[in-house]
Amino acid sequence: MNVITKTLQLADGRTITIETGKVAKQADGSVMLRMNNTVLLATVCAAKDAVPGTDFMPLQVDYREQYSAAGRFPGGFTKREGKASDNEILTSRLVDRVLRPLFPSNYHAEVFVNVMLLSADGVDQPDALAGFAASAALACSDIPFECPISEVRVARVNGEYVINPTFAQMKQADMDIMVGASAENIMMVEGEMNEVSEQDLLGALKAAMDAIKPMCELQSELSKELGKDVKREYNHEVNDEALRERMNKELYQPAYDITKQALEKQQRAEAFEKLLEDFKEKFFAERKAALDGKTAEDSVLDGSAVEISDDEYEAMMERYYHDVERDAMRRCILDEGIRLDGRKTTDIRPIWCEVSPLPMPHGSSIFTRGETQALGTCTLGTKLDEKLVDDVLDKSYMKFLLHYNFPPFCTGEAKAQRGVGRREIGHGHLAWRGLKGQIPEDFPYTVRLVSQVLESNGSSSMATVCAGTLALMDAGVPMKKPVSGIAMGLIKNPGEEKYAVLSDILGDEDHLGDMDFKTTGTKDGLTATQMDIKCDGLSFDILEKALMQAKQGREHILKCLTDTIAEPRADFKPQVPRIVQIEIPKEFIGAVIGPGGKIIQQMQEDTKTTITIDEEDGVGKVQVSGPDKESIDAALAKIKAIVAIPEVGEVYDGVVRSIMPYGCFVEIMPGKDGLLHISEIDWKRLETVEEAGIKEGDHITVKLLEIDPKTGKYKLSHRVLIPKPEGYVERPARGERRERPERGDRGDRGERRPRPERGDRGERHPRGERRERPMGPMADKLQQLGEEYHDPAEKREPKDFSDALDHMDF
Repeated sequence: MNVITKTLQLADGRTITIETGKVAKQADGSVMLRMNNTVLLATVCAAKDAVPGTDFMPLQVDYREQYSAAGRFPGGFTKREGKASDNEILTSRLVDRVLRPLFPSNYHAEVFVNVMLLSADGVDQPDALAGFAASAALACSDIPFECPISEVRVARVNGEYVINPTFAQMKQADMDIMVGASAENIMMVEGEMNEVSEQDLLGALKAAMDAIKPMCELQSELSKELGKDVKREYNHEVNDEALRERMNKELYQPAYDITKQALEKQQRAEAFEKLLEDFKEKFFAERKAALDGKTAEDSVLDGSAVEISDDEYEAMMERYYHDVERDAMRRCILDEGIRLDGRKTTDIRPIWCEVSPLPMPHGSSIFTRGETQALGTCTLGTKLDEKLVDDVLDKSYMKFLLHYNFPPFCTGEAKAQRGVGRREIGHGHLAWRGLKGQIPEDFPYTVRLVSQVLESNGSSSMATVCAGTLALMDAGVPMKKPVSGIAMGLIKNPGEEKYAVLSDILGDEDHLGDMDFKTTGTKDGLTATQMDIKCDGLSFDILEKALMQAKQGREHILKCLTDTIAEPRADFKPQVPRIVQIEIPKEFIGAVIGPGGKIIQQMQEDTKTTITIDEEDGVGKVQVSGPDKESIDAALAKIKAIVAIPEVGEVYDGVVRSIMPYGCFVEIMPGKDGLLHISEIDWKRLETVEEAGIKEGDHITVKLLEIDPKTGKYKLSHRVLIPKPEGYVERPARGERRERPERGDRGDRGERRPRPERGDRGERHPRGERRERPMGPMADKLQQLGEEYHDPAEKREPKDFSDALDHMDF
């Protein structure tokens, strides 16, 4: 085994180790990356040849996390890893977006990059290391690749930029940026911020570049040491340079003229397509004539071209025409400042907005910018609607959800709509990042935004942010500040000083340009960004200009939003469920829930509400939702009654829960029963409780006379609340001496009679030993009372019958 290990030290002293040659040796390239107790395995495999007809880079990047890495079992019935989670998909996309531009444009073999999380202690964030590991695996292979890259996460903690922060540090950060770059150029940026300035973002990018450069140098050293700096040979394209030159000569000017006409998307596409089809028709007619036996002088092809099939020529013309379109569009912008739709570089397309276009959603909006349109809907739910996140290193609940849908009809495509793809997850996540910081932390509702893209020609993700802002405000969500978003582009040819930054780019400008740069923000700063850079040598001066131009565009779009709806609605729509949140002492949580949830379930059934309880920070957070204020108030009254403490002397409207021979038990508060003794029901003497007409379930007004200091039991009375009859004589309480009439003089009683002598009483029991004696009628009565006097709600064995003894008539 030829095991090679390379080590790199971060600024804070942590080390990253790259090891190759030990595991997964049959892959084209493999490395084991370790930082502290976090371990990733990255492998790369490439096919030897391209699939015939392939004219793109078939790269597949998969990042997967093993639950065993954190010592956990997967959830679900099967107890094994299933399809990729959103977090895994988003991490895969981050790596893909950096690697893809660095493969040769004419390399079309299938390449599979797999990164697996094998060990994690929950301290370091593994997704920040995935790009480094993937590039190192490529560096250990002979797969053609332009140069090593790496990725780092940059956070700003207490004003300082931190590279690859821990989970604990992220809790204090106001910026979370993932940056992918080579040693010289930034390739990808994505992240979220807490309303930071453009200069702060540039500072984070510079800090990232300083950290990435030594990582790339380490990979170059590793590649040379393995002898993999010389890459494999390949030939995945058939080319005809004469045809390329002819197409550029004949089609460039017509394509340039179409570019200047400022046509709409469909018309422009049809015009470009017709130009190519006319050329194909002419070319294949000439080719047919040449192959039918005409002389070489009449042929448009040389002899070698005869071996190339029509399908191969078709593919060549598609590639070459793409380059013609690209050059025509770019030169028109750079030389004349004219874009495909006739705008200047800083112009924003016309915008119109509408709120409440739909009657029943809790909030809805339509945002249209040029030929891009998004329909946003907002739904407000309870705590039960929160999403459970059960990732390897994150088990939590999400209160704000955003789902982005991109149906085929939005671009005029005639095909079926299938499941959610990686692109939809990625674009939705960017919009979610841009908006989530503006929803108050104490907002009790769970919020779901859905963006249906109805038309698309440039940055539907930013249209989602704008439509989402309108829908949230239409629903009455008290946003801190409205958010807008814009997509920027860049045109810069290699070797030229001239460049153009484009505001609010079209789809074609994204496809044919050198940068797709999206930013979202409020009037006070940036909240999220995403950048894909396709050109080399992008300076920080150009980035700064793009950021400042994006700020102007965002402010213009933000004004359009606030002109439509200036602030969140003061109240929710009638169909929105109402929610009230209160706090209760921690020790009362169990009392509100009840045994087996009996009490809370009964409250929900009685009041037609939904009640949830969580313990947070040592208190119980109670959330009550219902269809109207009356039902919520009823539920709150019941809850407050449970957490309230009964007070001696207070009068309560109680409910008779059970009847005993000696009285009845009355519930004065939910879960709190007291004894209403038979003697405390009325001023007159009652033989049975039934004589008073009391039945189980009846309401009766009682007064709390006493709380036993030892047992905590409540002694109740009803008779003290009704007038005392005239002439009523109170019977003495137990233990109180009765007044007896004085005896008369009994005279001389005489001598005391002598007592007869007692006979032999037999053997006496030792002192202190208990003798068995027959039970008399008094003991029988006491035993019966002890069995009957107990709390039926608690279903416990009899313990105390002192209250009953107080009122016994012996």
